[in-house]
Amino acid sequence: MQFIDALKPNSIIGDMIRKFDRQTDIVLTRQQVRDFDSWAINTAGVLGAILMENAGRGCAQIVIDELKKRKASKVCVFCGTGNNGGDGFVIARHLVNCGFDVIIVVCGSSSKIKADTLVNYKIASNMKIAIKELQPCSGDIGKSTAAIAGDCDLIVDAIFGTGLVGPLAGGFDKLIDAINSLKKPIIAVDIPSGLDCDIGEPLETAVKATATVTFAAAKKGFENQRSIEYTGDVYIASIGIEPKEIR
Repeated sequence: MQFIDALKPNSIIGDMIRKFDRQTDIVLTRQQVRDFDSWAINTAGVLGAILMENAGRGCAQIVIDELKKRKASKVCVFCGTGNNGGDGFVIARHLVNCGFDVIIVVCGSSSKIKADTLVNYKIASNMKIAIKELQPCSGDIGKSTAAIAGDCDLIVDAIFGTGLVGPLAGGFDKLIDAINSLKKPIIAVDIPSGLDCDIGEPLETAVKATATVTFAAAKKGFENQRSIEYTGDVYIASIGIEPKEIR
């Protein structure tokens, strides 16, 4: 697979986030996402931390727009321990910098956080952003989720990214159902957690987002009309380098 003209311009530098156009935008499969990330880091030389920063900052802008529209201020960011969670830590930092009330929920053990995600976790911790740890497989996850996020105005879903393949395990299905049951507006990071990247169907269950901010390109599963039930409006945020054509 080859990525052609990966430095495609967005017409203006401010046009870094756009609405997904099913007629004209390219889509990537799970494997193509992996290949593009590898190309961007290993061939183009863009550091993974820069890609994560750009992704999180772009998503934060949509979150801020949604908060302003709702005249809201309190956000709960659910973060997994992988790269999707790393985007969430970046988002939380930018929201705090803009004056919003933010709590981070690490879904799983923070001891599993590594690499660029760990860098951004430590920054959030050093900034004294409120961080709680939630083990999806222990206790009454519905009650725990409501206790932490029940009074928030908006939820950011940064638990799982495009690499997730089913079935959901370790209580994450119950966690996702608990988040949905809060009936809060949700912004999904890259893809709603639990939604299959390639087919656009839930892996048992999936986050039902108000909007999804996906990175570099839309995902193959978004072509499935049923996926709209989970993604809501889809926005594509630039990560500083974009695939124009794939062959």
